[in-house]
Amino acid sequence: MTIEPGSQIPDVTLMERTPDGPAKMSSKEFFDGKRVVIFGVPGAFTPTCSLNHLPGYLENRDALLAKGVDDIAVISVNDHHVMNAWAKATGAEGKIRFLADWDASFAKATGLDKDLSAGGLGVRSTRFSMLVENGVVKFVEVEENPGQATVSSAKAMLERL
Repeated sequence: MTIEPGSQIPDVTLMERTPDGPAKMSSKEFFDGKRVVIFGVPGAFTPTCSLNHLPGYLENRDALLAKGVDDIAVISVNDHHVMNAWAKATGAEGKIRFLADWDASFAKATGLDKDLSAGGLGVRSTRFSMLVENGVVKFVEVEENPGQATVSSAKAMLERL
């Protein structure tokens, strides 16, 4: 079952590259006491993710923050090295948080996982966006077609905020 508004974010371990190196953190710790926009992508460096979804959030970063958002994060079933390389390659390093859900534990715990093995990708995250306040989901939008970023786009997020 997909996570719904009013649900608590499940507590799983995520990884992020920091100036001091790779760091593990609990999702509970990440969302605690903050208003966070998080969007999930099937994979770093994939076409829709790199050409549409992430750039939209990067371009609208200041507008999202102006709406009272404390943090903006992208999450993907990739390791922290890949997520760090993606942050650097896109110019989003230090502007958007890049969270590695390396074992798909977040995707599975939220019901936002999808088996893309037929396409050679294995278990991945669906394409989604959500607003989380102090660990509680306020709303979540899931794309029906993973090759599109419409309901989960930064523009759609701004309209909801």
